[in-house]
Amino acid sequence: ALDVEWRRLEIIAQNLANANSTGGVDGAVYHAQRLISGPKASFDRYIDSGSVDALQGVAVQAIETDAEPPRLVHEPGNPRANAAGFVAYPAIDHAEQMTLMMRTERAYEANIVAMNAARQMYSKALELGKRA
Repeated sequence: ALDVEWRRLEIIAQNLANANSTGGVDGAVYHAQRLISGPKASFDRYIDSGSVDALQGVAVQAIETDAEPPRLVHEPGNPRANAAGFVAYPAIDHAEQMTLMMRTERAYEANIVAMNAARQMYSKALELGKRA
């Protein structure tokens, strides 16, 4: 889960970094990307086995490209402006991306807290085992 959330943060950062780009060398406008995650193994497998061991964690399922058309800004002096004086920028909502970044950061943090709690429990179990 930590790897998936880290990858999601990378994609969000990439979206924010390209929010004001006017296009690459080929002239194509950047389109926002979105990470789709899900279970590594089918949930049916868990149901059929009835064992927690069948759960294998989370994986990146796909990275989708947003089909939203670019936003046009009237900047006649810009070298990338079209004949009407409009420049195409990616249709990226800064507020949405920042909200997603904060939510992803919280999920990453929660996974670290859970991992540390499990490590402390294992450590305590080892201590109890040494005493017995």
